[in-house]
Amino acid sequence: MITSLKISNYALIEHLDIAFDKGMTCITGETGAGKSILMGGLALVLGKRADLSALKDNNKKCIVEASFLINNYNLKHFFEELELDYEEETILRREIIPSGKSRAFINDTPVTLDVVGRLSASLIDIHSQLENQSLFRNEYQFLVLDALAGNSNILVKYKEQLQYYQETLGELNRLKGVREDAAKIQDYNQFLYNELVIADLTPSMMKALEEEIEQLSNVSSLQAYLSQSIQLVEEEQMGLLTQLSALKTVLNDAANQSKKLNVFYERVNSLLIELKDVLEELFSEQESLESNPHRLEILTAQWDRIQALFQKHGVDTVDDLIKIKDKLERELAETQDIDDTIAKVNDQLSTANKTLNNLAQELHNNRKKASPKLCKQMELIISKMGMENARFKVDLAPSEVFLANGKEQINFLFSANLGSEFKPLKKVASGGEMSRIMLSIKAILSQFQQLPTIVFDEIDTGVSGTISNEVGSIMSGMSENMQVFTITHLPQVAAKGKQHFKVYKEVMGNTTITKLKELNREERIKELAQMLSGKQLTQTAMDHARQLLN
Repeated sequence: MITSLKISNYALIEHLDIAFDKGMTCITGETGAGKSILMGGLALVLGKRADLSALKDNNKKCIVEASFLINNYNLKHFFEELELDYEEETILRREIIPSGKSRAFINDTPVTLDVVGRLSASLIDIHSQLENQSLFRNEYQFLVLDALAGNSNILVKYKEQLQYYQETLGELNRLKGVREDAAKIQDYNQFLYNELVIADLTPSMMKALEEEIEQLSNVSSLQAYLSQSIQLVEEEQMGLLTQLSALKTVLNDAANQSKKLNVFYERVNSLLIELKDVLEELFSEQESLESNPHRLEILTAQWDRIQALFQKHGVDTVDDLIKIKDKLERELAETQDIDDTIAKVNDQLSTANKTLNNLAQELHNNRKKASPKLCKQMELIISKMGMENARFKVDLAPSEVFLANGKEQINFLFSANLGSEFKPLKKVASGGEMSRIMLSIKAILSQFQQLPTIVFDEIDTGVSGTISNEVGSIMSGMSENMQVFTITHLPQVAAKGKQHFKVYKEVMGNTTITKLKELNREERIKELAQMLSGKQLTQTAMDHARQLLN
């Protein structure tokens, strides 16, 4: 339920701060007093698109803030999903700054308007005559009937099974497509796969292959470099070994005279040892290095083959070729086992089909049983609102395919007068009749579901005095299970409220301001009397107003 509403700098509202109670709240006021402005401010905080023209003072920002008690709405998962702070008293805030930018917050966390809209849909239902069109939709008619039929748990199972059925059907169609395609391209895929297997691909092979080809292609020059290197190291007069040996002898003599110089002797000695190791490895490398034209030819052919594979498959690395090989391997294996797989998926689909049919039949049986009960309750409620001869019928037409709510279509049929044939609601019900029908449905739903706060925005327009008393009683009855707001011009309806607010305009200086005031008992009597007789109060109107409140 909504517990408070604060509006600042919106349209004709300078500042508003009101608290609401549970039960039924009535809002009255003369035409043009600002009831639509109040509804606009509420719609703004619930996620409506902002308009810069809504600012009363273009130099200040507009702020609308609403507090809701949400502990009965099972919304913790919503807050967890969006990583929002969950508070039993949750605050929605909307700000419009003079530049025209708009911001929205849930419990002081910035959010998008889409998130606000998703949350507010679970918190408040603003119902006007335009909303009556929803009653024509199959989804809403199923919602009403299933509430009375107690189908909520079965519907959850049905929808889960339907999703599984559709996914399984999609997989079956995919596999059949694979089988059809496989017959056309299996031989070619097998050729591609064999070609990649023969290439004997390994992730790092190109680097090793390139190095070996480079070496075999340059054997003569490499041998020359190695011979020259060996000569520089071991040449008798000026070779590095001779020079380092001489340096070692000199430093040894120096170290015998000064221990401090021994470190140089040790370092040169280490160099000499390392140089001898290098020389041995140079000899070894020279001996192993030999011309092998046949090997070079094999490696070059392998290199060319892999380059050709790169070009054929449109890739640049061996890793990519390996991925293609693995994919082809999986597809070939799948193709080989495709018939067994299709048979298995067919069995799964058959089981799901049977389960869905059983659930759909259970839904249908419950709906068929609940339909007379729903029609009887609607007829009982609507007869109190001046439609004594109205009759309802629920038509459940079987479907050949599984639908979102079962295996049938639904249609609410209506007959307004005795002897009139039943026809779909949208073809025979007038606007006023639709308002009363929708009110009766909401009243019934409130007994079976935890509905959000509902706001009836002049839904009783065009209703006569006698009937208006029954309309008010129905709304009052709904308020025993939920919070109800009604914006009304009818004193009989306004008298039923637990709270009563009056919207009015006040001129302050050169500006007009819309205000909202909660009325005490005496103020309510006066307001109801004015609604009965106009601005000129009569004693009869005052007495009638007291009777209404009592």
